[in-house]
Amino acid sequence: MGEAMAQATGLPPSLCRILVRRGVTAAEAPAFLAPTLRDLLPDPRSLRDMEPAAARLVAAATSRQRIAIFADYDVDGGTSAALLIDWLRPFDVTPTLYVPDRIDEGYGPNDEAMAMLARDHDLIICVDCGTLSHGPLAAAKGTDVVVLDHHLGGETLPPAHAVVNPNRQDETGDLAHLCAAGVVFLCLVEANRQLRTKGGPTPDLMGLLDLVALGTVADVAPLVGVNRAFVRQGLTVMGRRQRAGLVALSDVARMDTAPSTYHLGFLLGPRINAGGRIGKADLGARLLATTNVAEARAMADRLDQLNTERREVETQVRDAALEQAEARGHDAPLVWAAGEGWHPGVVGIVASRLKEATNRPAIVIGFDGDIGKGSGRSVSGIDLGAAIQRCAAEGLLIKGGGHKMAAGLTVARDKLDAAMARLSDLLAKQGAGEMGPADLRVDGLLMPGAATVDLIEHIEQAGPFGAGAPAPRFVFPDCTITFAKQVGANHLKLTFGDGISARLDAICFGAMDGPLGPLLMNHGGARFHLAGRLDINEWQGRRSAQLRLEDAAPAT
Repeated sequence: MGEAMAQATGLPPSLCRILVRRGVTAAEAPAFLAPTLRDLLPDPRSLRDMEPAAARLVAAATSRQRIAIFADYDVDGGTSAALLIDWLRPFDVTPTLYVPDRIDEGYGPNDEAMAMLARDHDLIICVDCGTLSHGPLAAAKGTDVVVLDHHLGGETLPPAHAVVNPNRQDETGDLAHLCAAGVVFLCLVEANRQLRTKGGPTPDLMGLLDLVALGTVADVAPLVGVNRAFVRQGLTVMGRRQRAGLVALSDVARMDTAPSTYHLGFLLGPRINAGGRIGKADLGARLLATTNVAEARAMADRLDQLNTERREVETQVRDAALEQAEARGHDAPLVWAAGEGWHPGVVGIVASRLKEATNRPAIVIGFDGDIGKGSGRSVSGIDLGAAIQRCAAEGLLIKGGGHKMAAGLTVARDKLDAAMARLSDLLAKQGAGEMGPADLRVDGLLMPGAATVDLIEHIEQAGPFGAGAPAPRFVFPDCTITFAKQVGANHLKLTFGDGISARLDAICFGAMDGPLGPLLMNHGGARFHLAGRLDINEWQGRRSAQLRLEDAAPAT
C-alpha cells in the first residue's frame, strides 16, 4: 500500500509506508503532512462552560479587575499560567500567580490559599487543577472562580462560575486528548472571538503556540488531532527565539539545533519541572512568563541547578524502589513501592521507571510520618486515574485523582496495604495482570548505509512524533560494534556497521542503568540486532544520521 500511495502522490516510499501505518489515505496525505490550526482547531464552544468562562475573562481584562491564577506546579500548569499572563499583558493587567508548594500544600487548590486569594481578587482562574476541589472552591467566598483543567472529573462539579474540562463526566470525550495548556488556548480563542464581536482589539494568539507545544509534549498528551498542529506550529514559533525564558532555558540546556519534541520532553520540560519538584514551585511559570532577559537567565540557571539536584535525589529513590518492587514481584497487576522520606517531587519519575521496567501500572509513595504522598504511571489500555479515584471514593485513600496514564494520591500509613490491594484488584479487572513484557514494535529493517539524512528528513514530514504517534522504529540486523564508550553517568555511545563498509553512530540513554549497556560495552566482537529510532545529529556544522538505540539482541 505504501508503494501505491507513493505512485499516487509522488511522495517518497519511506514516508508513504509511515502514512499507511498511521491510517492516512493518499487523499488525506497533503493535509496530514501540513497540519494547520485552520483545519484542525475545534470550536471552543463545543466544550461545556466555555462561553461563560471566556466572557468572565474578557470582563475582568477589559475592566482591569484583580485576577489571580492558581496553577499546578508542573510544566502543563506553568505553560497554562504563562498563556494567561501573556494574553492579559495588552490589557495592562498583571495577575497574581499562585503555585502551591508540592510538599506543604500538595496538588491543587486548598482552603487556606483560596480563601486568601478571594479576599484580594475579583476572579480566580484555576489551571491544570480544580475539577475535584469542591471544598477549596467553596472557600473562595465572594469571588468568581473559573476552572480550566483536563483531569478526570467526578460525578459532581465544584462550585464555580465555570468548569471547562474535556474530561468532565458530561463531556463527549472528543477533546479528551487536550492538556490544560490546550484547554487554556481554546479559552483564549473564544475570548478573542467575543472581543471581536464587541469591536475591540484582540491579543495575538499565534505567538503563544510555543507554550502550548511545550505543555502538550511535556504532559505526554497524545499527538493526534489539533495537538499535532499545536506542536508543529509551536516548534516553529519557538525556533524564532522570541520568548526570553525559553531562550535562556534553551541556552542553559545547550540546545544548539532547531527545537524538536525531544528537546521539549527531555531537555526543557524536566528543567521547568525541577522548580515544582524540589525548589520554588512558581519558578517555571515565572520563567515562561517573564520578558526580562536578565531575570530569565538567572531563573534558567537556578532551574538547571535544581534539575541536577533532582537527578541525584531521583537516583537514590529509584534504586530503593526498584529493589523493593523486585522483592515484592513484578507479576501482579500493580507494581508499587513506598519508603520513608522519599521526596514527593521525584516519586512520579520513579513510578515511570518502574512502569517501563515491568510493563505494569506502577505507584511510588513517599511517607512523612503517617501520611504518604504518591504518584502513579500507567500503561496503554489501563485507566489508572479512574481506579485511584474509585479508591478515594471508597475511603481507602485520603484523596486521589488524575487521568488514564498518570495520577496522584495521598494515603494513610495504616491503609497502605489495603489500598494497594484494592487498586491491584481494580486494575486486574482492566487486564493489567495479563500483560507480558512490553512488545517492541518494529516498522522496518534497514542496513546502516540506508540510514541517511535525506531518509530522516522524509520521515520527519510525518511528525511531530511523540505520545500516541511514535516515530518509526527500525532494526539493523546482524551488525558489528566497532566502538563503544560510556558517556555521562549512565549513557552509552557506540558505532556499528554491517561488516562491509557502512557505519552508523548510535546513542543509548540510560543504558548503563540496566543490562543493555554492559552487554554492548563487553561485546567481544559478537554481532547484534540493534533497534531504535533515527534522528539527525548536528555537530560543528555537520549533519549526520544517528540511531537513538532502544534495544539490542545477540545475532545468533
